[in-house]
Amino acid sequence: MVLENMPKPRAGTRGRIVMLVDNGVNGDSRVQKEARSAAEAGWDVILLGKAPGKQEQSWQIGDAEVRLIRVHGPMNRRRYEYRHAPLRAPLAYRTGPLAGYRKQKMKAWRADLNIRLIEANAAGSPAAKARLVFPRMGAKGLSRWVGLRYKQTRALEQRRKAMNAPLDRFTTAMWQRVMGERAWRKLDPYLLDMELAYGPVIDGLKPDLIHANDFRMLGVGARATLRARAKKRDVKLVWDAHEFLPGIKPWSPHPRWHVAQILHEQAHSKYADAVTTVSATLADMLVERHGLTATPEVVLNAPDAEVSPEQAAEPVPDLRELCGIGPDVPLSVYSGAAAPQRGLDIMVESLPQIPDLHVAFVVLRPTSAYMLELAGRAEALGVADRLHILPYVPHYQVVPFLSTADFGVIPIHHWPNHEIALITKFFEYSHARLPFVVSDVKTMGEMVAKTGQGEVFKAEDVDDYVRAVKAVLAEPKKYRDVYGEPGLLDQWTWEAQAVVLDSVYTRLLPGGRHKTAEVTP
Repeated sequence: MVLENMPKPRAGTRGRIVMLVDNGVNGDSRVQKEARSAAEAGWDVILLGKAPGKQEQSWQIGDAEVRLIRVHGPMNRRRYEYRHAPLRAPLAYRTGPLAGYRKQKMKAWRADLNIRLIEANAAGSPAAKARLVFPRMGAKGLSRWVGLRYKQTRALEQRRKAMNAPLDRFTTAMWQRVMGERAWRKLDPYLLDMELAYGPVIDGLKPDLIHANDFRMLGVGARATLRARAKKRDVKLVWDAHEFLPGIKPWSPHPRWHVAQILHEQAHSKYADAVTTVSATLADMLVERHGLTATPEVVLNAPDAEVSPEQAAEPVPDLRELCGIGPDVPLSVYSGAAAPQRGLDIMVESLPQIPDLHVAFVVLRPTSAYMLELAGRAEALGVADRLHILPYVPHYQVVPFLSTADFGVIPIHHWPNHEIALITKFFEYSHARLPFVVSDVKTMGEMVAKTGQGEVFKAEDVDDYVRAVKAVLAEPKKYRDVYGEPGLLDQWTWEAQAVVLDSVYTRLLPGGRHKTAEVTP
C-alpha cells in the first residue's frame, strides 16, 4: 500500500487535487490531460490509478505525479463461490483445487498401470499381467466416478458464474429490496476492495479536492470525502461522469455487476460538490437521473492544440511505414478501444469489395482475443496482407500519427452511450484533418452530416459502409476542406476544455484563485 513518503503540497500551489481513475493511466488520454493541465494551472496534482500487476509504479506527467496502486481483490470472488453445495450438486467436490487434483491423479494412476502392463508383456510374465487385472478394472471404474464428480463440480462453477437460476435471481432481487442502494455491497463487494486500496492513500495525501473519474471512483472519492469531513477537513468532490451508466454494455459477464454499479453510483452521486461530463446531452440525463441541482459542466476530451517542448521533441512514428505501404496506397484507420460493439468487423468484412484499401487498427492491446479474431477473419477472406494491427502511441502524438491516413472510421453500433457524445477519436480525427466514415449514431452522425467532414452509413450495414468509403475516396479534398472553416477546430481543443475544468476547481476552492487561472483557450 502506497503510504510511505507521502508528499507535502508543493510550495506556492493553489491547493492539492487528488485525481482518481480505475485504470493504469496509460491509454487514458483524458485523465492524463486533466492532470497535466491542472498542474500547469498551479494546482498540486497527484493522479492515483490501478496497477496492472503486483508492482506499484509512479512517474510524472508534467508537474503532476502519477501513482499506480495495487488493488488486492479477494472479494472479487463472491462468498458463495467458496461454499459446498450439497443440495444443488451433491456429487461435486468442495470448492478449490481438489477436483482438478483428483482428475489428474486418476489419469496418472491409469498411465502408470499402462506402463506396468507394457513391461509385463515385454517380460513375458503372465503372473505379472494377472496381478494388474483388478487394479486396472478398479482404476477404470474409479476414473468414471471421479469424472462424474469433476463434471458436476465444473457445471456448478459455471452456474455460479452465470447466476441465472431462479434462486440466484431471487437473491439478487431480495438484496435490492432489503438494502436498497446499499445492496451494491452484497452484489459487488470488489468495490470495497477498491476502497480499501485507494482509501488510505487518499487519506494520507490530505487533498483539498478529489476529482473522481467515472462511476467506480465516484464511491471511492465520496467515501474519502466523508472521512475527511468527519475530521473537520473541508474537502470538495468533483465527479467526472464519462458515461451514462445504465446505458453501457457491462464490462463483466457477472449478471450482478451492472446492477451493483448502478446502485453504487446512485448511493454516492449526492456527495459530489460539482459534476463534469463529456456532452450536453449526457449532462441533461445526469440531472434527470440523479436530481442534480446544477447542470454538469461539459469538458470534451479534445486534443491539445499545442504540446510541450519535450513532447514535441519526440519523433512521431510513421503510420504508413508501420503498415509497410507507400503514400499513394488508400489507408483507413480506426484508433481507440477495441470491442465487438465498436463495430470493427465491418472494416474487415468490406475489404474484398474495396480493392487496394488497407485498414489500420490502432488499439491498446493488439493481441487481444478480439483482435486475433479479426485477424483470423481477414485471413479467411484472403485480405490479411491489407490488415494492420498497431499499438497506441502517446496521446500527444495521436493527431500527427493518424494524419497520413486517407480517412478515419467510427463504426460503432447503436448503444445508448454511443448515441450521446462526440467521443475522443472524433476530435482526434478532426485535428488530423481526416475525412470521416461514421455510423449513424445520433450525435456524431448528425455532426458529420452538419459539417460535411465525412459520410454517414447505416450501422452494421456492410454495403452502406462500402458506399460511404467509396464516396470519401472519390473526393477526399471536399471533406478535408471543411477543416479550413474559421473556428471549427478552435472549439475542439484541450486548452479550451482546461479553462472550463479550472473554473470548476476555482469555484469550489476560491482560496486557490490566482493569476495562473486566468488563462484563455
